[in-house]
Amino acid sequence: MRYPENLKKGDTIGICAPSCGIVEPDKIERLEAAIEQLKQMGYQVIETESVRKEERGRSASGKKRAKEFMQLWENEQVKLILYAAGGDFLIEMLDELDWDKLKTSKPKWTQGFSDITTISFLLNTRLEIPSMYCENAKEYAMKPLYPNLTNALEIMSGKQVIQTSFEKYEVEREESTNPEKGYNLTKKVEWKNIVGGEKIQIQGRALGGCLDCIRNFFGTQYDNINTYIEKYKEDGILWFLECYEMGTADLYRVLWQMKHAGYFKHSKGILFGRPLFTREDYEITFNETVKEVLGDLEIPIVCEVDIGHVPPQLAMVNGAILKVTAEKGKGKVETILE
Repeated sequence: MRYPENLKKGDTIGICAPSCGIVEPDKIERLEAAIEQLKQMGYQVIETESVRKEERGRSASGKKRAKEFMQLWENEQVKLILYAAGGDFLIEMLDELDWDKLKTSKPKWTQGFSDITTISFLLNTRLEIPSMYCENAKEYAMKPLYPNLTNALEIMSGKQVIQTSFEKYEVEREESTNPEKGYNLTKKVEWKNIVGGEKIQIQGRALGGCLDCIRNFFGTQYDNINTYIEKYKEDGILWFLECYEMGTADLYRVLWQMKHAGYFKHSKGILFGRPLFTREDYEITFNETVKEVLGDLEIPIVCEVDIGHVPPQLAMVNGAILKVTAEKGKGKVETILE
């Protein structure tokens, strides 16, 4: 793994928008509050030209978004690229990126989730550069910062962090004019051990993100998953997956395809986050679907983990070694940067 250098106070954080931009007044206010708080924490912050623009779901053309990403990547002062938002069209910029330069230049930390999977997953599987799968830029506005956000910064700073599952999660974001408003935590968190017994302990190299995005790579020139998992088979692969929007019949087909394409070979276990929008086709639940299609792999599977679109989400390093314990509805994640 090509780990970036540790993030430290005084470093520059660059914000770009490789998918959607931010144009709604309340979201711009939250972005500005996030930038101010990061500065108060001791970081320098810059943003690219298209962060506060959007047209037809894009902050700019795929070519311009790729150019702005590369500008931050090549800027030696920038130690962390923090993404403005998710969206739907990041995939348009992949063909415009300078992959040779990304491969040969010095790696750096990046952070974001959702459509951001489209770049972070490839940084891991094609270039062996770890990235942080956690909140996008605007959430750094909340005061006080929730532990997942401080954990993300501490992990990227090289600190040993052991994260525990949260007590409650957010079902619906509470309307507020306060840009510093935190999560609206109302429902009890309960990890579900679907396969593997009452107590699950697993370790492996983390690979994953938003399944809605990962499925787009299958069979393309960007699909390097089998080569990656063969290289790291001694570590074993610990998949972490979450969905933004997917019916359970579609979920079944995607997981079936991954299984039969060999993507779960050398897997030590699979963690599934809470999906944001789930249509229970044929009255089959998300968890039932997962067990039906992947239960015969005979590896531990945990559902409703604090990952992804239903906050708060753990700070997951795509490419790091993770040690995970799941027991009695609670969980623990230790991140090892090796």
